[in-house]
Amino acid sequence: MIYFDSAATTLQKPASVPAAVADAIGTMTTPGRGDHPAARLAADLMLRCRTEAAELFDVSQPENVILTSSATHGLNIAINSVVSSGDTVAISGYEHNAVTRPLHVLGNVSCRIVNGRLFDSEQMLEGFRRALDGRVRAVICTHTSNVFGYTLPMDGIADLCRERGTPLIVDASQSAGIQPVSLRRWGAAYIAMPGHKGLYGPQGTGLLLCGEGQMPRPLLSGGTGSLSRQQEMPDFLPDRLEPGTQNVHGAAGLLAGLQFVRTRGLEAIRRRESAVIRTLAEGLSGREDFRVFADPVGEGSVLSVLPLRMPPEILADRLAEQGVAVRAGLHCAPLAHRTVGTEETGTLRFSASAFNTPEEAEAVLRLL
Repeated sequence: MIYFDSAATTLQKPASVPAAVADAIGTMTTPGRGDHPAARLAADLMLRCRTEAAELFDVSQPENVILTSSATHGLNIAINSVVSSGDTVAISGYEHNAVTRPLHVLGNVSCRIVNGRLFDSEQMLEGFRRALDGRVRAVICTHTSNVFGYTLPMDGIADLCRERGTPLIVDASQSAGIQPVSLRRWGAAYIAMPGHKGLYGPQGTGLLLCGEGQMPRPLLSGGTGSLSRQQEMPDFLPDRLEPGTQNVHGAAGLLAGLQFVRTRGLEAIRRRESAVIRTLAEGLSGREDFRVFADPVGEGSVLSVLPLRMPPEILADRLAEQGVAVRAGLHCAPLAHRTVGTEETGTLRFSASAFNTPEEAEAVLRLL
């Protein structure tokens, strides 16, 4: 199989990831639930995972790295910690349902949608500059669009938030493990990311990076192995946000994935993925039967195209029959499609990982 659906889930993992999961299953229980070797091994593993993530994403202390079940889980914690019913927030026009649905569920939240032409960072930044006033309670923004591979000008957006004193929540689902993500540089209140995409961990894992001084609202309450006499959740991290039995086995795989990313290097991973996507974009851009949404700089790891002679879903099925995995549809981000004008059709999406090659891209072009 030629696998070009890593923006959903990376299928090809470093060999160290399943090995770490298998080892944890046979040797570790739950941290804080026993003073025996299996529990101590688990506690050490969780700390090492937090420490690795803190170093990679520029977090001041590992306790501020929360292990979640997904980026969606982390974004729900972040949004519910910062935003209340009746608030006004600013979001980009490229947000995923993991941002828009929690805001909808809160009820009576006014969303200022900052739009800009696809890949026009100056226009996007100017839009946020105009949107941020004293009424905006928070900015919630994707770093890179999961549909179009458009990387928003996060450094500039973060600077604006800092100047205006506006909390920033970042969805790094499509950038973590590919591009630099820095909690300290951005001064973000929270950054959420999945473990199963660019970090090469198992499904059911994720990270929430918490900025200094944040006191998040727990989504769940229960046992933490600490302060067991009191009924309130602990007021310190990570215990405040990690009740119940933790996914130690998933964390073991996630740690191995984080170590793979650090060893391989973000720049090397980005260059490889960009070369693959650039091959696809260049091969399709001159054809009359495709509309291609390609980053003009050619630095992305995601490419959306619109087939003009058949629905994207039909072409995706035909490619699957020939051993090529892609994704078609709205990609859980109807707002992004509305912004670009593809809401009625959706797109066909190619997304690369560190394990893809330009030769695979050329093989797919011969099938299109």
